[in-house]
Amino acid sequence: MALKKYLPRPLKVVHCGSTNKAREAFEYWRLQDTLDNMIVMTVGAKVSDAELHLSIEKKQELDLLHLSKIEEADLVRILNVEGYIGERTQRELEYAQRLGKMILFLEPLNNEPRI
Repeated sequence: MALKKYLPRPLKVVHCGSTNKAREAFEYWRLQDTLDNMIVMTVGAKVSDAELHLSIEKKQELDLLHLSKIEEADLVRILNVEGYIGERTQRELEYAQRLGKMILFLEPLNNEPRI
């Protein structure tokens, strides 16, 4: 515990992407970012909303929770497998951009380098 005060604060990263198309990417980057000493904030479920039978109100509540994760993050990792960015991910991306967050994409987007 005494050593902790001498270490830099770890970066916080949030993962955004389609839970259907990017399942493997979420798992890979959760582990990779953890091993890179980052605090990882990611999706809470590995299945789609339809499979969870969530109400519209609960979906909205969880969407707002994910936006809060973006607010807390130092880095936003967009897991756009095969270049796919769905409606929710697009909204999260735009929110992160408005907040001036550092954003990394899995696949090139608008000439962004691949990570």
